[in-house]
Amino acid sequence: MIGERLRELRSEHGMSLRELARLADVSPTLLSQVERSVTDPSLETMRRLAGVFGQSIASLFADPALPSVWISKPGSRTVLMAAKGRVSYERLTGGNGQLEVLRAVLEPGQESAAEPRGHPSSECAYVVAGVLRAEIGGVNYDLLAGESVSFDARLPHRYCNCSDQQTEVILSVTPPSP
Repeated sequence: MIGERLRELRSEHGMSLRELARLADVSPTLLSQVERSVTDPSLETMRRLAGVFGQSIASLFADPALPSVWISKPGSRTVLMAAKGRVSYERLTGGNGQLEVLRAVLEPGQESAAEPRGHPSSECAYVVAGVLRAEIGGVNYDLLAGESVSFDARLPHRYCNCSDQQTEVILSVTPPSP
């Protein structure tokens, strides 16, 4: 679905494959593979590609014929792959571009990003199991299972599992960030 949507956006903007690859700072080969659904792009690659079009990552999953009711089933969800050693996210929402709800399981020592980063959204993180360290605006907040934090996501932030057990978290972001 991502490949089809990218091809559609590229066509709408009158861009060649090479031009989009250059603007997103990815190889034309990788972009071709993504468009043909040979490979799935990393989260960072999706950020770059969506950014070229001034869109959110969610827009790459947008389906114009999206039903008004969306059922998310385990095993059939899209996974947003992160760079090696970083957190990957399972999408729990349908891609209407208004709300992004993600599930992540962080292994001990795993973090969402090397450095905190902000984006123009509101964000909420709910800890399902384990302990989550939320670094927001340079302050660390250690959240236990059942606790949540909501904040202006323009503040630089990242998440880390500083414990010795898995941590499961549900993230809500509105609007989804590019």
